[in-house]
Amino acid sequence: MTEAGGCHCGAVRYEVTGEPKHVALCHCADCRKSSGAPMVAWAAFAEAQFRVTAGEPVAFNSSGESWRYFCARCGTGLFYRNAQFLPGIVDIQSAALDNPEAFPAGGHIQVAERISWMATAHQLPTFDRFP
Repeated sequence: MTEAGGCHCGAVRYEVTGEPKHVALCHCADCRKSSGAPMVAWAAFAEAQFRVTAGEPVAFNSSGESWRYFCARCGTGLFYRNAQFLPGIVDIQSAALDNPEAFPAGGHIQVAERISWMATAHQLPTFDRFP
């Protein structure tokens, strides 16, 4: 299985092949700050399963060995590497896939840093479109 993804403007594209090692929704403060969202969906792949197919993402050292890659033109977060804690792994922001349903989340991580109201967010009213 090969899935493709990329940034909002299309300047940076990538592909992943095979199955991810894991897929999770991360609630850490670093993910929140880098995305502006209460959590980020990640799918972890071995380096050999990942390749950039177009453009050149920009890297930002968010802390220690943590490198976040994004599009310099539109700002879309794309993937993450941390050689110290995740050697040989590329964590892609799975919502940036062309088919974001390809890899459903298997759990929540870093919930010790979760925003308190996220614990009950699934209980909020839902609307098909902006009400």
